[in-house]
Amino acid sequence: MSTPHHIVVIAGSLRKESFSLRIANALTKLAPDTLKLEVVTLNGISFFNQDLEAAPPADWLAFREKIQKSNGVLFVTPEYNRSIPGVLKNAIDVASRPYGKSSFLGKPVGIISNSPGPLGGIAAAKHLQNILPGISGPILGQPEIYLNGVGDAFDDKGELIKESLQAVLKQYIDAYAAFVGKYHK
Repeated sequence: MSTPHHIVVIAGSLRKESFSLRIANALTKLAPDTLKLEVVTLNGISFFNQDLEAAPPADWLAFREKIQKSNGVLFVTPEYNRSIPGVLKNAIDVASRPYGKSSFLGKPVGIISNSPGPLGGIAAAKHLQNILPGISGPILGQPEIYLNGVGDAFDDKGELIKESLQAVLKQYIDAYAAFVGKYHK
């Protein structure tokens, strides 16, 4: 078998026990052998400030390099106030610079939104779909995935126990693997 494609999975929430982080970790167990998922949190990424671009902070450079060395990026985001969390937007801004040299360029992208509520973070996913074109690679269009009712999907150890959610995530990660395979033979 060939070397698996290295995929960075960005958990879009800072909370230690966030549903986004739990979903990202669950994906690592559901992913096919063709993918190697690395879950990345956004703790420690300083605020983007164009004044710092001439000598970028070490945390920016490390985050950019992680994205650049990957074969693709999966975003797992909650919805905050009908959009993505500010920390996720900041990370996207950091990695998309310097102008014209986005770390996301050419990387096949997947988007998974989630919410304990009934709407599954649809607005957050749509905002990512609006933000990423022009600074990223191709975005997986189908299947779309908006995970609702995730509040009872995990046990007290953070393990995914909701079978219906496992099935949906497995279907999505398999579709994403095929999508990545189209761009990285």
